[in-house]
Amino acid sequence: VWVETIRSFGKNTTLDTALVLLTFGLYIYYINYTQDVMHLKDRSLVSPTKTGDTVSSFLFAIVVATLVHTYVMQPFTIPTSSLEKTLLVGDFLFVSKFHYGARTPMTTVALPMVHDSIPLIPKLSDSIPFLNKRSYLRKPQLPYFRFPGFEKVEKNDIVVFNWPVDTVYKFFDKSGRRATKPLDRRSNYVKRCVATPGDVFSIKDGLVFIDGKELKLSDRARPQYTYFATYDKNTPLDFEFILKDIGVTDGAGFKDNNRDTLVLSALTFEGAEKLRSIPGIKSVNRYIDKSKGDFSIFPHNKNWTSDNFGPITIPAEGATVQLTAENLPLYKRIIEVYENNDLKVNGDEIRINGAIAKSYTFKQDYYWMMGDNRHRSEDSRYWGFVPADHIVGKPVFIWMSLDQNIGWNKAIDKIRWERMFTTVGGDGEPYSYFKFFLIALAAYFGITYFMKKK
Repeated sequence: VWVETIRSFGKNTTLDTALVLLTFGLYIYYINYTQDVMHLKDRSLVSPTKTGDTVSSFLFAIVVATLVHTYVMQPFTIPTSSLEKTLLVGDFLFVSKFHYGARTPMTTVALPMVHDSIPLIPKLSDSIPFLNKRSYLRKPQLPYFRFPGFEKVEKNDIVVFNWPVDTVYKFFDKSGRRATKPLDRRSNYVKRCVATPGDVFSIKDGLVFIDGKELKLSDRARPQYTYFATYDKNTPLDFEFILKDIGVTDGAGFKDNNRDTLVLSALTFEGAEKLRSIPGIKSVNRYIDKSKGDFSIFPHNKNWTSDNFGPITIPAEGATVQLTAENLPLYKRIIEVYENNDLKVNGDEIRINGAIAKSYTFKQDYYWMMGDNRHRSEDSRYWGFVPADHIVGKPVFIWMSLDQNIGWNKAIDKIRWERMFTTVGGDGEPYSYFKFFLIALAAYFGITYFMKKK
């Protein structure tokens, strides 16, 4: 719009185009108040220069791609193994924005096609302190709004969301620096929803319970846990073959120098049963944290662990909870941060926005997200509830998958062909539609070729 506006007044040079883009349209005001220009009513929409035409095409492509990413579908990659077996490290996804309803941008000024940082700049900013790696301006911010979707977040859904407690300046940065990020610029996480608003959620010996009943996971879910396996040293065992046979793809080794205990940090129930049936394996036991409490576990003041947690009720919009000094840590961040209230505590007295509060009514829905790789996932057990306004979208399609353990010198083996063009949801084993894509592509080029010959 900015570029076409200045061209309507005869400003067609590359410099004019660059200035209006770099000033976010303010160059139009400069022209309006400092120069005598005439509106060209019947001008050609085709740029008079090749450079101008290229710039117009480039800008149009960026605008269309940005609109598609924001409101329809956005590509993501899987960087960690928290949903191993369902989503693998190296999977390239398409995430639907319209299933749960597209969220309009809250950050008004940001570079297109990037998230919270500019590629390559983070590395340069370590040596050039004044270089800003942020891809956006913190202000102004728009209020939260979401278009209607055609389904709600349900238990067992795999969901992409903004990490609610994201203060990471840069991943793996040990300096202690913290960043304050707008909601829609917080890091994107992908986990499985295991509890929805109003559910009474608990974990007992690593198993998820909803309203007192064990959660039935979806057909494709493969929960994994840490297992310890002992074996007979006098029995020759091919551990590399065994690990592949029982489906271990993430984390395995020996407990100590004696090498008499095998530690499998991500093993499924089916894999454990298969391991027990192998001659020479003496015992296979699932690790369960039965310690007296882990203060890294939300809300960081109870004797809960990653394997034994709760029960807690997941907050729902419009639901009211009685506030006490004992349960306040569960809801403190909701009240203060997610729902923007002023919270003060003096002994047993709780004040919200200056008034004494005995209860609180939630303004939005909340969810509980966990990884299937139970002992190798940082999820809601560590940072609590995920607000509805943090939901980004629903992964629906894997269009490419690369094995991170294989180099590009073995490109054919590096590509996981069986995962290309597979759906994320559904029942049964994932089915690849890649061959149908190749057939359609060949048909298109074949028809195009014969049409040209005619």
